[in-house]
Amino acid sequence: MRAQKKPVIIDYEVFEDTTDCFMNLQDNLGIDPLRVSYHNPEQPVLKIETLEGIMIANVGDYIIKGVRGELYPCKPDIFKETYDLID
Repeated sequence: MRAQKKPVIIDYEVFEDTTDCFMNLQDNLGIDPLRVSYHNPEQPVLKIETLEGIMIANVGDYIIKGVRGELYPCKPDIFKETYDLID
């Protein structure tokens, strides 16, 4: 048996260590509270509460808001294979 994933439109933001990114994560994706860890100051990480528990996003990872409002990180290569940009 085979199936094809239904086309859906998602919201996303690329995680960067910038104030603009932090504001977009909060305003556009609704991440609140925003949990950025600077345990290693040279490699900050974003901790995201997902349906599967806390997941870690590194700078450059895509943060996706799914069809039911769920949030999860996605590596850039997987994102580019899975999604076509609309705008």
